[in-house]
Amino acid sequence: MKSTHIHLLTPQHDRTNAGRTGKMIERPTVSGLFWAFHMAIMAGLISCNLSDPSVRAPQWEQITLEVLSAKTYQNPYTDVSVYAVFSHPGYGQIRRPAFWDGEDSWKIRFASPVSTGRWTWETFCSNPSDKGLHGQTGSLRAVRYRGNNPLIKRGLLGMSEGGRNVVHADGSPFFVVGDTPWALLWRATYEDALVYARDRQQKGFNAALLMSFCPDRRAEGPDARATDQGFARAFEDIAEGHINEMIVSYFQYTDSLISILIDHGIVPVYQPIFHGFGWKGQGSLGNHVAAEEYERYMIYLIARYGARPAFWLVCGDGDCRSASVEAAGLATHKWDDYQQPTGLHYSPYDDGTPSWWDRPYPFDGHRNMSFQAEEWLDFQWCQTGHGNEHQFHKVERMYDNKPTRGVANGEPTYEGLGHPGNGSGWWQGHDAWGQLMHGGTMGVVYGAGGLWNWKITADEEGWGSWANSLVSWREALELPGSTYVGYVGKALCGLDIVDMERKKSAQGIYYLAKEPAMAIAYLEDGGDIALEGLSDGLPFEWFNPLTGETVIKGVTTTFPHKYSAPGAGPWVLVVGRR
Repeated sequence: MKSTHIHLLTPQHDRTNAGRTGKMIERPTVSGLFWAFHMAIMAGLISCNLSDPSVRAPQWEQITLEVLSAKTYQNPYTDVSVYAVFSHPGYGQIRRPAFWDGEDSWKIRFASPVSTGRWTWETFCSNPSDKGLHGQTGSLRAVRYRGNNPLIKRGLLGMSEGGRNVVHADGSPFFVVGDTPWALLWRATYEDALVYARDRQQKGFNAALLMSFCPDRRAEGPDARATDQGFARAFEDIAEGHINEMIVSYFQYTDSLISILIDHGIVPVYQPIFHGFGWKGQGSLGNHVAAEEYERYMIYLIARYGARPAFWLVCGDGDCRSASVEAAGLATHKWDDYQQPTGLHYSPYDDGTPSWWDRPYPFDGHRNMSFQAEEWLDFQWCQTGHGNEHQFHKVERMYDNKPTRGVANGEPTYEGLGHPGNGSGWWQGHDAWGQLMHGGTMGVVYGAGGLWNWKITADEEGWGSWANSLVSWREALELPGSTYVGYVGKALCGLDIVDMERKKSAQGIYYLAKEPAMAIAYLEDGGDIALEGLSDGLPFEWFNPLTGETVIKGVTTTFPHKYSAPGAGPWVLVVGRR
């Protein structure tokens, strides 16, 4: 029988088997190789005996165990499944699925929720006769995390008790400030991802919506990154409508891209298989893939990426009512023992009849509430389309849907999409604040033409005029609207926003509050606002959403609590202690 061992990688980097499968070896540039070499040094790769009690599991930091199959499989991805059960006398049990990583290698990724004590683990295989995968055991020693990444320090993500907001394991709020570089994972290089992550971190973004692979069945172009018309392949059989023939090197490369994002405080929002337009509108696979294939792939993503901060967006740009969407949602509930947030991202056709509808029966809109009552569902993200309209009514209605789920507009008009003036500049800031105040309390999301599709050059072809922008992804990073959206997170930083509620002032203005201690109001044209239900003596400040600066601070001393903006134009009132 083959020997079995583990690899322990401390700062979440695992590229130890890159290129082992012989399929599509993606070769980084010289600077990319330097970055990968640097990460390998920092990783502190250790091989040791399975039962070695010195193997440490820092709290909430991903570690990777490797077991080697003793048998040969025609298609390891589809033919066999493996998982491990981790047991702790004070915490209980955590089950983690394993993922195939090429040849005879299976890996299990785990993050300890506790900082002390001893974990023991045991593997289980769908083929019990494979003694390399079944019945392997070992132990780990939980220790404190000594790194400096706030995402890791605060723990993995979950939903608040009231269901409206995301929180870390330690209870601290995670207000989503999301960006939509949908095609990053299959078009970007290491260097590209670093440029992107540094820019977005500096602007205040903390989440990135990502198609996990190119979903277009009829897409054509070189199997290459950072190349005109090029995109890296994740499966050999996508064109045939399937995801059974995995190209492991794609996911090994993806590991490092994900590491770059997380190292810069950006949480991946994994959209497994897109349902709507996709990349170029060339037949997205999401509406055609078999439910069992979607479920298997969802479990693979949970296994590979679920021991780090993550969101699971099991539907992308669709009506989110298919059997495959339900299968993926159920898979997250069954296999993600960390229970990180799972949700849906809709098409804009929630009600009314779209102009392209030509069927002889009435159009049945999804109303942004598919699977609303299902236990696996945590959040609902609407889409307002790309017509330069501030549509706040969608989140306004979704806020009232029961049972309560997290709500946001996951796709406003993308800045510069179709023409430079579309949704440009302050339009994005006003829309973000409006969506938040009307009920999108989970967070805000931004998008830009040229960035969503990761255009390599401004003149790269392949999109109709409505979906195109004459900027590259690098140029799109500089569009001004993203700065205003990033300021939303800055304004809320340090506030206890968990399960804040939508209120309406006597003047009919929506605002958010956690009475009696906190309130946030957006006044698009300045003026006055009176707030009820707050304690006397609370500090307040006026935040300028155009500059990201706080200009006036004070203390509430009189009742009724009436506040006057410092001047004309947009202002944000923040009442409460940070």
